[in-house]
Amino acid sequence: MSVDAFDDEIVDAELVEGEDGAVAVVEEPAPRLLVDQHTILYPGQELPTTADAPRYTDLDLRVSRETAALLKATDRAETGPMKAFRKWCAEQRDENAEEEDQATGRVPMPCTTATFTEYSRHLMSKGLKVSTIKNYMSQIRRAMPVGKKPDSSEYLQLLALYRKDNKRALRVKQAFPLTLPYVMPMIEKAEASGRPIGIRDAAIFAFGYRFLGRSIEDVDLLIEDVTIADDRVVVWLAEDKNHKDEAQTLILMDREDIQLVRRLRRWLEHLASFGVTDGPLFRHLLMNGKPASAETRAKKARKRGEHLRPHVINERVKYWFAAAGLVGDGRPITSHGLRAGGATDLAEAEATDEELEEAGRWAKGSPIPRKVYVRPAKNGKRDLFAKVPVHKPSGT
Repeated sequence: MSVDAFDDEIVDAELVEGEDGAVAVVEEPAPRLLVDQHTILYPGQELPTTADAPRYTDLDLRVSRETAALLKATDRAETGPMKAFRKWCAEQRDENAEEEDQATGRVPMPCTTATFTEYSRHLMSKGLKVSTIKNYMSQIRRAMPVGKKPDSSEYLQLLALYRKDNKRALRVKQAFPLTLPYVMPMIEKAEASGRPIGIRDAAIFAFGYRFLGRSIEDVDLLIEDVTIADDRVVVWLAEDKNHKDEAQTLILMDREDIQLVRRLRRWLEHLASFGVTDGPLFRHLLMNGKPASAETRAKKARKRGEHLRPHVINERVKYWFAAAGLVGDGRPITSHGLRAGGATDLAEAEATDEELEEAGRWAKGSPIPRKVYVRPAKNGKRDLFAKVPVHKPSGT
Protein backbone atom coordinates (compact mmCIF):
# COMPACT_ATOMS: atom_id res chain seq x y z
CA MET A 1 0.00 0.00 0.00
CA SER A 2 1.36 3.45 -0.86
CA VAL A 3 1.69 6.24 1.64
CA ASP A 4 -0.93 8.17 -0.34
CA ALA A 5 -3.47 5.58 0.61
CA PHE A 6 -3.31 6.73 4.19
CA ASP A 7 -4.32 10.33 3.37
CA ASP A 8 -7.98 9.85 4.13
CA GLU A 9 -7.50 7.59 7.11
CA ILE A 10 -4.84 9.03 9.41
CA VAL A 11 -4.97 12.37 11.17
CA ASP A 12 -2.05 13.81 13.15
CA ALA A 13 0.66 11.43 11.93
CA GLU A 14 4.37 11.64 11.15
CA LEU A 15 6.42 9.83 8.50
CA VAL A 16 9.46 8.09 9.99
CA GLU A 17 12.22 6.41 7.94
CA GLY A 18 13.53 3.24 9.52
CA GLU A 19 17.08 1.84 9.44
CA ASP A 20 16.26 -0.29 6.42
CA GLY A 21 14.98 2.70 4.50
CA ALA A 22 11.33 1.73 4.86
CA VAL A 23 8.84 4.49 5.60
CA ALA A 24 6.43 3.97 8.47
CA VAL A 25 3.54 6.06 9.69
CA VAL A 26 3.56 6.95 13.41
CA GLU A 27 0.30 8.27 14.75
CA GLU A 28 0.40 11.26 17.11
CA PRO A 29 -2.11 11.50 19.92
CA ALA A 30 -5.20 13.44 18.99
CA PRO A 31 -5.36 16.96 20.46
CA ARG A 32 -7.08 17.10 23.87
CA LEU A 33 -9.71 19.64 24.82
CA LEU A 34 -8.51 22.57 26.90
CA VAL A 35 -11.62 23.67 28.77
CA ASP A 36 -12.65 24.29 32.36
CA GLN A 37 -15.49 26.01 34.19
CA HIS A 38 -14.16 29.42 33.14
CA THR A 39 -14.11 28.73 29.37
CA ILE A 40 -16.28 31.11 27.31
CA LEU A 41 -17.03 30.47 23.62
CA TYR A 42 -18.31 33.07 21.18
CA PRO A 43 -20.98 32.03 18.60
CA GLY A 44 -19.38 29.84 15.96
CA GLN A 45 -16.15 29.35 17.96
CA GLU A 46 -14.75 25.80 18.21
CA LEU A 47 -13.82 24.12 21.46
CA PRO A 48 -10.13 24.89 22.17
CA THR A 49 -7.67 21.97 22.16
CA THR A 50 -4.04 21.39 22.94
CA ALA A 51 -3.30 22.13 19.29
CA ASP A 52 -4.40 25.73 19.93
CA ALA A 53 -2.11 26.16 22.94
CA PRO A 54 0.86 28.52 22.56
CA ARG A 55 4.24 26.90 21.83
CA TYR A 56 6.61 28.28 24.46
CA THR A 57 10.34 28.31 23.87
CA ASP A 58 13.27 28.81 26.21
CA LEU A 59 13.07 32.55 25.57
CA ASP A 60 9.54 32.75 26.98
CA LEU A 61 10.75 31.44 30.35
CA ARG A 62 13.78 33.67 30.88
CA VAL A 63 14.20 37.16 32.33
CA SER A 64 17.17 39.44 31.72
CA ARG A 65 20.08 39.84 34.14
CA GLU A 66 18.82 43.32 35.04
CA THR A 67 15.33 42.03 35.85
CA ALA A 68 16.78 39.11 37.82
CA ALA A 69 18.93 41.49 39.87
CA LEU A 70 15.90 43.65 40.69
CA LEU A 71 13.83 40.63 41.68
CA LYS A 72 16.59 39.33 43.96
CA ALA A 73 16.96 42.78 45.53
CA THR A 74 13.27 42.77 46.43
CA ASP A 75 13.30 39.26 47.92
CA ARG A 76 12.23 39.40 51.54
CA ALA A 77 14.34 37.88 54.26
CA GLU A 78 12.66 34.87 55.77
CA THR A 79 10.27 35.97 58.51
CA GLY A 80 10.09 34.65 62.06
CA PRO A 81 6.82 32.76 61.37
CA MET A 82 8.42 31.05 58.36
CA LYS A 83 11.47 30.04 60.41
CA ALA A 84 9.21 28.60 63.11
CA PHE A 85 7.23 26.75 60.43
CA ARG A 86 10.42 25.19 59.00
CA LYS A 87 11.47 24.05 62.47
CA TRP A 88 8.05 22.52 63.14
CA CYS A 89 8.10 20.73 59.78
CA ALA A 90 11.53 19.25 60.53
CA GLU A 91 10.31 17.89 63.88
CA GLN A 92 7.23 16.09 62.51
CA ARG A 93 7.08 12.29 62.47
CA ASP A 94 4.55 9.81 61.10
CA GLU A 95 2.94 8.35 64.23
CA ASN A 96 1.49 5.42 62.27
CA ALA A 97 4.82 4.27 60.86
CA GLU A 98 7.29 1.94 62.45
CA GLU A 99 10.24 3.59 64.20
CA GLU A 100 12.69 2.67 61.46
CA ASP A 101 10.28 3.74 58.70
CA GLN A 102 9.37 7.14 60.09
CA ALA A 103 9.87 10.03 57.69
CA THR A 104 12.31 12.78 58.60
CA GLY A 105 9.66 15.47 58.66
CA ARG A 106 7.31 17.46 56.44
CA VAL A 107 8.36 19.49 53.39
CA PRO A 108 8.14 23.21 54.27
CA MET A 109 8.70 24.73 50.82
CA PRO A 110 6.46 24.45 48.93
CA CYS A 111 4.27 22.86 51.57
CA THR A 112 1.14 20.83 50.94
CA THR A 113 -2.32 22.01 51.96
CA ALA A 114 -2.37 19.23 54.58
CA THR A 115 0.86 20.48 56.16
CA PHE A 116 -0.38 24.07 56.07
CA THR A 117 -3.67 23.08 57.73
CA GLU A 118 -1.99 20.92 60.36
CA TYR A 119 0.36 23.75 61.31
CA SER A 120 -2.60 26.07 61.85
CA ARG A 121 -4.02 23.58 64.34
CA HIS A 122 -0.61 23.51 66.05
CA LEU A 123 -0.76 27.30 66.50
CA MET A 124 -4.30 27.04 67.84
CA SER A 125 -3.20 24.43 70.36
CA LYS A 126 -0.86 27.06 71.82
CA GLY A 127 -3.81 29.35 72.56
CA LEU A 128 -2.63 32.20 70.34
CA LYS A 129 -4.90 35.09 69.44
CA VAL A 130 -6.92 34.74 66.25
CA SER A 131 -5.26 37.83 64.79
CA THR A 132 -1.80 36.39 65.52
CA ILE A 133 -2.62 33.05 63.90
CA LYS A 134 -4.00 34.77 60.79
CA ASN A 135 -0.88 36.94 60.58
CA TYR A 136 1.49 33.96 60.89
CA MET A 137 -0.41 31.82 58.39
CA SER A 138 -0.59 34.70 55.93
CA GLN A 139 3.18 35.23 56.09
CA ILE A 140 3.84 31.52 55.56
CA ARG A 141 1.48 31.29 52.59
CA ARG A 142 2.95 34.44 51.05
CA ALA A 143 6.45 32.92 51.27
CA MET A 144 5.46 29.98 49.04
CA PRO A 145 6.39 30.04 45.32
CA VAL A 146 3.89 31.55 42.90
CA GLY A 147 1.41 28.94 41.72
CA LYS A 148 2.28 26.57 44.58
CA LYS A 149 0.53 28.22 47.51
CA PRO A 150 -1.51 25.92 49.77
CA ASP A 151 -5.30 26.17 49.92
CA SER A 152 -6.46 28.24 52.91
CA SER A 153 -10.08 27.08 53.02
CA GLU A 154 -9.50 24.11 55.34
CA TYR A 155 -7.42 26.09 57.81
CA LEU A 156 -10.00 28.90 57.85
CA GLN A 157 -12.70 26.38 58.79
CA LEU A 158 -10.59 25.30 61.77
CA LEU A 159 -10.01 28.93 62.68
CA ALA A 160 -13.76 29.63 62.62
CA LEU A 161 -14.30 26.81 65.14
CA TYR A 162 -11.37 28.04 67.23
CA ARG A 163 -12.80 31.56 67.24
CA LYS A 164 -16.17 30.24 68.39
CA ASP A 165 -14.76 28.10 71.20
CA ASN A 166 -12.06 30.50 72.39
CA LYS A 167 -13.53 33.94 72.93
CA ARG A 168 -10.44 35.12 74.76
CA ALA A 169 -8.41 34.40 71.62
CA LEU A 170 -10.31 37.26 69.97
CA ARG A 171 -9.28 39.74 72.60
CA VAL A 172 -6.96 42.43 71.29
CA LYS A 173 -5.09 44.34 73.95
CA GLN A 174 -4.99 47.96 72.80
CA ALA A 175 -1.87 50.06 73.31
CA PHE A 176 -2.02 52.62 76.12
CA PRO A 177 -2.98 55.94 74.43
CA LEU A 178 -0.25 58.54 74.85
CA THR A 179 -2.53 61.55 75.05
CA LEU A 180 -1.16 65.05 75.65
CA PRO A 181 -0.92 64.65 79.46
CA TYR A 182 1.46 61.74 78.78
CA VAL A 183 3.25 62.63 75.56
CA MET A 184 4.17 66.17 76.69
CA PRO A 185 6.17 65.04 79.79
CA MET A 186 7.94 62.49 77.56
CA ILE A 187 8.84 65.16 74.99
CA GLU A 188 10.03 67.59 77.65
CA LYS A 189 12.07 64.95 79.49
CA ALA A 190 13.78 63.85 76.26
CA GLU A 191 14.53 67.43 75.23
CA ALA A 192 15.81 68.35 78.70
CA SER A 193 18.47 65.64 78.44
CA GLY A 194 20.39 67.96 76.12
CA ARG A 195 21.64 64.96 74.17
CA PRO A 196 21.23 64.57 70.40
CA ILE A 197 19.23 61.37 70.93
CA GLY A 198 16.86 63.36 73.16
CA ILE A 199 16.45 65.99 70.43
CA ARG A 200 15.65 63.22 67.95
CA ASP A 201 13.22 61.42 70.24
CA ALA A 202 11.38 64.64 71.14
CA ALA A 203 10.91 65.29 67.42
CA ILE A 204 9.73 61.71 66.87
CA PHE A 205 7.15 61.93 69.66
CA ALA A 206 5.81 65.31 68.56
CA PHE A 207 5.65 64.17 64.95
CA GLY A 208 4.13 60.77 65.77
CA TYR A 209 1.38 62.31 67.88
CA ARG A 210 0.47 64.96 65.29
CA PHE A 211 0.97 62.74 62.22
CA LEU A 212 -1.15 59.88 63.61
CA GLY A 213 1.21 57.57 61.78
CA ARG A 214 2.04 53.94 62.13
CA SER A 215 5.66 53.34 63.20
CA ILE A 216 6.70 51.98 59.81
CA GLU A 217 5.31 55.12 58.14
CA ASP A 218 7.29 57.35 60.50
CA VAL A 219 10.61 55.62 59.93
CA ASP A 220 10.18 55.26 56.17
CA LEU A 221 9.87 59.02 55.62
CA LEU A 222 12.72 60.92 53.97
CA ILE A 223 13.89 64.46 54.69
CA GLU A 224 12.82 65.27 51.12
CA ASP A 225 9.25 64.26 51.99
CA VAL A 226 8.91 66.99 54.61
CA THR A 227 8.52 70.76 54.12
CA ILE A 228 8.56 72.96 57.21
CA ALA A 229 6.80 76.35 57.19
CA ASP A 230 6.39 78.81 60.06
CA ASP A 231 3.04 77.42 61.18
CA ARG A 232 2.86 73.93 59.66
CA VAL A 233 4.66 70.86 58.41
CA VAL A 234 3.71 69.50 54.98
CA VAL A 235 4.30 65.76 54.53
CA TRP A 236 4.32 63.93 51.22
CA LEU A 237 3.38 60.32 51.98
CA ALA A 238 4.15 57.91 49.14
CA GLU A 239 1.87 55.20 50.53
CA ASP A 240 0.41 53.81 53.72
CA LYS A 241 -1.39 50.66 54.81
CA ASN A 242 -4.68 51.63 53.17
CA HIS A 243 -3.37 53.69 50.24
CA LYS A 244 -0.83 51.49 48.45
CA ASP A 245 -1.15 53.17 45.07
CA GLU A 246 -2.06 56.66 46.16
CA ALA A 247 0.39 59.33 47.32
CA GLN A 248 -0.96 61.88 49.81
CA THR A 249 0.01 65.41 50.82
CA LEU A 250 -0.76 66.00 54.50
CA ILE A 251 -0.74 69.35 56.29
CA LEU A 252 0.12 69.18 59.99
CA MET A 253 -0.70 72.52 61.59
CA ASP A 254 1.58 73.44 64.47
CA ARG A 255 0.39 73.65 68.08
CA GLU A 256 1.59 75.73 70.98
CA ASP A 257 2.10 72.66 73.16
CA ILE A 258 3.91 70.06 71.02
CA GLN A 259 5.68 72.75 68.91
CA LEU A 260 6.23 70.38 66.02
CA VAL A 261 7.82 73.02 63.79
CA ARG A 262 10.48 74.02 66.33
CA ARG A 263 11.32 70.51 67.41
CA LEU A 264 11.52 69.10 63.87
CA ARG A 265 13.68 72.03 62.75
CA ARG A 266 16.03 71.49 65.67
CA TRP A 267 16.46 67.83 64.72
CA LEU A 268 17.07 68.64 61.06
CA GLU A 269 19.60 71.33 62.04
CA HIS A 270 21.47 68.68 64.04
CA LEU A 271 21.60 66.41 60.99
CA ALA A 272 22.66 69.30 58.74
CA SER A 273 25.57 70.09 61.08
CA PHE A 274 27.01 66.74 59.95
CA GLY A 275 26.23 67.38 56.29
CA VAL A 276 23.09 65.24 56.25
CA THR A 277 20.39 67.04 54.25
CA ASP A 278 18.62 64.15 52.55
CA GLY A 279 17.76 60.51 53.16
CA PRO A 280 15.90 59.06 56.17
CA LEU A 281 14.16 61.66 58.34
CA PHE A 282 14.65 59.67 61.55
CA ARG A 283 17.88 57.68 61.79
CA HIS A 284 20.27 55.97 64.15
CA LEU A 285 22.84 58.00 66.08
CA LEU A 286 26.25 56.99 67.34
CA MET A 287 27.23 57.54 70.98
CA ASN A 288 28.82 60.89 70.09
CA GLY A 289 25.61 62.10 68.45
CA LYS A 290 26.85 61.68 64.91
CA PRO A 291 24.32 60.16 62.46
CA ALA A 292 25.17 56.55 61.74
CA SER A 293 26.00 55.81 58.11
CA ALA A 294 24.81 52.82 56.15
CA GLU A 295 28.35 51.44 56.38
CA THR A 296 28.57 51.69 60.16
CA ARG A 297 25.23 49.90 60.48
CA ALA A 298 25.81 47.37 57.71
CA LYS A 299 26.52 44.47 60.03
CA LYS A 300 23.57 45.10 62.34
CA ALA A 301 20.83 46.17 59.96
CA ARG A 302 21.59 45.58 56.33
CA LYS A 303 18.01 45.96 55.20
CA ARG A 304 17.15 49.18 57.03
CA GLY A 305 20.56 50.82 56.66
CA GLU A 306 20.34 54.40 57.96
CA HIS A 307 16.60 54.14 58.56
CA LEU A 308 15.41 53.54 62.09
CA ARG A 309 13.70 50.22 62.59
CA PRO A 310 10.11 50.44 63.96
CA HIS A 311 10.98 48.57 67.12
CA VAL A 312 13.55 51.26 68.02
CA ILE A 313 10.74 53.82 68.37
CA ASN A 314 8.96 51.28 70.54
CA GLU A 315 11.99 51.07 72.82
CA ARG A 316 12.37 54.87 72.99
CA VAL A 317 8.71 55.29 73.92
CA LYS A 318 9.08 52.81 76.79
CA TYR A 319 12.30 54.46 77.94
CA TRP A 320 11.03 58.05 78.09
CA PHE A 321 7.65 57.01 79.52
CA ALA A 322 9.47 55.49 82.48
CA ALA A 323 12.05 58.30 82.66
CA ALA A 324 9.24 60.85 82.93
CA GLY A 325 7.81 58.94 85.92
CA LEU A 326 4.56 58.13 84.15
CA VAL A 327 2.28 55.26 85.12
CA GLY A 328 -0.20 53.57 82.80
CA ASP A 329 -3.25 51.42 83.46
CA GLY A 330 -1.84 48.00 82.59
CA ARG A 331 -2.15 48.29 78.83
CA PRO A 332 1.14 47.92 76.91
CA ILE A 333 3.28 51.03 76.41
CA THR A 334 4.23 50.98 72.74
CA SER A 335 5.00 53.31 69.85
CA HIS A 336 1.44 52.74 68.63
CA GLY A 337 0.41 54.70 71.71
CA LEU A 338 1.40 57.90 69.86
CA ARG A 339 -1.18 57.18 67.15
CA ALA A 340 -3.71 56.01 69.73
CA GLY A 341 -3.07 59.09 71.88
CA GLY A 342 -3.73 61.55 69.08
CA ALA A 343 -6.86 59.67 68.04
CA THR A 344 -8.10 59.50 71.63
CA ASP A 345 -7.61 63.25 72.13
CA LEU A 346 -9.54 63.93 68.91
CA ALA A 347 -12.38 61.66 70.05
CA GLU A 348 -12.48 63.36 73.46
CA ALA A 349 -12.76 66.67 71.58
CA GLU A 350 -15.87 65.21 69.86
CA ALA A 351 -14.35 64.56 66.43
CA THR A 352 -16.70 62.51 64.26
CA ASP A 353 -16.02 59.02 62.90
CA GLU A 354 -15.36 60.51 59.46
CA GLU A 355 -12.97 63.16 60.80
CA LEU A 356 -10.98 60.55 62.68
CA GLU A 357 -10.98 58.27 59.65
CA GLU A 358 -9.44 61.08 57.58
CA ALA A 359 -6.93 62.17 60.22
CA GLY A 360 -5.63 58.65 60.82
CA ARG A 361 -5.94 57.53 57.20
CA TRP A 362 -8.07 54.51 58.08
CA ALA A 363 -9.78 52.67 55.25
CA LYS A 364 -13.07 54.22 54.23
CA GLY A 365 -15.84 52.87 56.41
CA SER A 366 -13.42 51.30 58.90
CA PRO A 367 -15.13 50.56 62.26
CA ILE A 368 -11.94 51.31 64.23
CA PRO A 369 -12.44 55.08 64.73
CA ARG A 370 -15.96 54.51 66.03
CA LYS A 371 -15.40 51.36 68.10
CA VAL A 372 -11.95 52.10 69.54
CA TYR A 373 -12.02 55.88 69.99
CA VAL A 374 -15.33 57.71 69.47
CA ARG A 375 -17.67 55.35 71.31
CA PRO A 376 -15.41 54.88 74.39
CA ALA A 377 -14.92 58.67 74.58
CA LYS A 378 -18.67 59.24 74.61
CA ASN A 379 -19.29 56.46 77.12
CA GLY A 380 -16.58 57.84 79.38
CA LYS A 381 -18.35 61.18 79.60
CA ARG A 382 -21.62 59.74 80.81
CA ASP A 383 -22.16 57.60 83.85
CA LEU A 384 -25.69 56.28 84.19
CA PHE A 385 -25.05 55.53 87.86
CA ALA A 386 -24.61 59.26 88.45
CA LYS A 387 -28.42 59.36 88.49
CA VAL A 388 -28.47 57.08 91.52
CA PRO A 389 -28.35 59.04 94.81
CA VAL A 390 -25.24 58.43 96.87
CA HIS A 391 -25.97 56.11 99.75
CA LYS A 392 -25.55 57.63 103.18
CA PRO A 393 -25.57 55.44 106.27
CA SER A 394 -28.56 56.02 108.54
CA GLY A 395 -27.97 58.42 111.39
CA THR A 396 -25.54 60.61 109.46
